[in-house]
Amino acid sequence: MVRTGFPYLKLSIKLIDMYLKCGRIDDARKLFNKMPPQHVVPWNAMISAYAQHGCGKEALRLFMIMHFGHVFPDEFTFTSVFKACADLGYALGGRVAHGRMVVSGLKANVFVGSAIIDMYVKCSRVKDARLVFDGMDERDVVLWTALVVGYVHNEKDEEALEMFGEMVHGGMRPDEYTVASVLIACGNLLALREGIQIHAVIIKEALELDNSSHTSLLSMYAKCGSVGDSFKVFNGMSNANMVSWTAMITGLVQNGQEEDALSLFHKMTSFSIKPNQFTFSVALKACAGVALFAEGKQIHVLIMKAGFDTDVFVAAALIDMYGKCGCMGMALLVFNNRLLEKDVVLFNAMISGYAQNGHGQEGLQLFEEMQQLGIIPNSATFISLLSACSNSGMLEEGRRVFRVMFALGIVLSREHYGCMVDLLGRAGQLEEAEKLIRSMPMGPDTVIWRTLLSACKIHGEIGIGQRAAESVLRLVEEDDGTHVLLSNLYASASNWTEVARIKNKMRNIGVKKDPALSWIEVNHKIYVFVAGDQSHPRKNEIYAKLDELILRTEDLGYVPDTRFVLQDLDDEMKERSLHYHSEKLTIAFGLLCLPLGVPIRIFKNLRVCGDCHNWIKFTSRVVQREIIARDAKRFHHFKDGICSCGDYW
Repeated sequence: MVRTGFPYLKLSIKLIDMYLKCGRIDDARKLFNKMPPQHVVPWNAMISAYAQHGCGKEALRLFMIMHFGHVFPDEFTFTSVFKACADLGYALGGRVAHGRMVVSGLKANVFVGSAIIDMYVKCSRVKDARLVFDGMDERDVVLWTALVVGYVHNEKDEEALEMFGEMVHGGMRPDEYTVASVLIACGNLLALREGIQIHAVIIKEALELDNSSHTSLLSMYAKCGSVGDSFKVFNGMSNANMVSWTAMITGLVQNGQEEDALSLFHKMTSFSIKPNQFTFSVALKACAGVALFAEGKQIHVLIMKAGFDTDVFVAAALIDMYGKCGCMGMALLVFNNRLLEKDVVLFNAMISGYAQNGHGQEGLQLFEEMQQLGIIPNSATFISLLSACSNSGMLEEGRRVFRVMFALGIVLSREHYGCMVDLLGRAGQLEEAEKLIRSMPMGPDTVIWRTLLSACKIHGEIGIGQRAAESVLRLVEEDDGTHVLLSNLYASASNWTEVARIKNKMRNIGVKKDPALSWIEVNHKIYVFVAGDQSHPRKNEIYAKLDELILRTEDLGYVPDTRFVLQDLDDEMKERSLHYHSEKLTIAFGLLCLPLGVPIRIFKNLRVCGDCHNWIKFTSRVVQREIIARDAKRFHHFKDGICSCGDYW
């Protein structure tokens, strides 16, 4: 057309449209710049193209040129401008554009109104969005959905549910986007009853849900603890995609079904559905939850093959997994990977790993390195630092970290106070810990009072322990953990009368003490033991091995410490009960099954008792093998008769 001298500018609007639909924005802009400025249609086309292709700044720049060129915008212009402001989070620009639209006399139809609401909610101006909604003469499902999505986006889940209720009761039929958003709100609120009602609306209205909506539905059930219903939704999906599989795996991990989650992960890969970084992260979280070290290493190999080992969040999940499996050497290798750009997430994961493994000094050194690099610590950083100090008995360092938080203006949460109470309590500073609790501006919860009660049990402090227990029971009258801790506190002081009274009360209100469990991974399978376990098919070999170990450790100087028997028994029975604690049976089984030289890794759901801790130290000398034990508080690395905790835990 140009070569033949055809007056192509007469067809410029169609030519611009052709270039834009072919994704050639630069060519469209060159042609646009040659046009006379008075036509609004090409302006709209160009501004819309920039907004749709993520070039919000260029869209707004062109809108300003349009204004100074005295070309009057219409409702289509403003719709694109609002989208550009929404994507940029540019609240001021959006308000100015909204004001100009009102001044120009243009009325917002439902299409423009939805764009205005979307702009306001993405700029966290939810009240302004609601004012626009309330001022609309006409409302369609897109407008309602825009506000519901906005409430969820701004963590106003209760308002989202209320808005959805108004919508349905007003006779407006929701679409799949509406229900997908409101189901997210139900999951966030753990509102199972409301979620079931919305599921009923979906069935009643015969809504055809896409994968995204099905995923929101199964996630809602999983978050509310209804895994069976979540699976029903998942199994009913005709073509579940990677996002849906990841959501189902996440739901299983959230509900403590880590082994099932890993089984589903492997099923997913067997169907040739490629995991993304989020899938790998949640699979690693499952491994970390039950400390499946071998499984975690296999997933690490898959991550490297998929090329996700340089992703920051996958790296953080790897560090967390290795840390929770007691392998800080591997965690450090991941952390030091030169391809990774270290940020606060990675530093937090590494400091948390040091905390769990009792390497407090290393955690503090990493914090110093973090500050030197100019990486700003956040709330989670200080939780890990305080835990590191607590697990290593670093009282003064912990106090200093607590002061640094105030200096940096970090908003203290109950979790920060809980870590500090744990640090003070375990260090024997029980009065200071109680004083700190009573000074908390947000008021203590049951967890913090139980932390103090647990410290009182360690130090045999009856008075403060009783006050802590009373404070918990004022908040939750039938708190199971508190009754158990109080009973153990009296038992440690040999006050059997009070023990009998507490246990009688526990029976009357139906409190059951969680059994002490220990487990070990052998050939990708978990074996669980309880004290005096008789269920294992190799029990005779296990008990023979354990009896042999006890004799050999006694020859080295091990003496059963009957102070840790919390029952009124004679001395002989106390010693015998100590012999068959769950962690001792687990170690004996591990020595029978695992090859020579391989470290024994065991895990326990409660805190390891002092007698078992002492016995494992002797056992590590006897068998000349490293024994790694993770209890409810931290890791213990036993080697050559010494524990990494320095007998402080």
